[in-house]
Amino acid sequence: MEVNKEKIRYILQFFFNKGENASQAAEIVNGVYGPDTVTANYVQFWFRLFRSGIFYVKDAPRTGRLVVENIDKITEIIEVDRHVSSRSIAQELKIDHKTVLNHLRFKPFKQKF
Repeated sequence: MEVNKEKIRYILQFFFNKGENASQAAEIVNGVYGPDTVTANYVQFWFRLFRSGIFYVKDAPRTGRLVVENIDKITEIIEVDRHVSSRSIAQELKIDHKTVLNHLRFKPFKQKF
């Protein structure tokens, strides 16, 4: 069974508030969602965060990933006008100029003869 990490963190937060210790919470979660769903070290890490007052369990946005929506929009703009500048694309989409350049570097465009 594929389990979302964010969902597991909410479950761990429940067990933390209930007063369970990390090994008990790991056993319960692994009993319900299958073996090797979480390790005791993983649960201890999140319990440590909860004790320090950090209860934000959502995944943080990661840097370095290309946003697919931006690539599609950039491609559409370039297909309409092959001579458009990267700066004008950035202004139109309200994104950073370097982001546009990175997308253009990873998306090769073929010349039309």
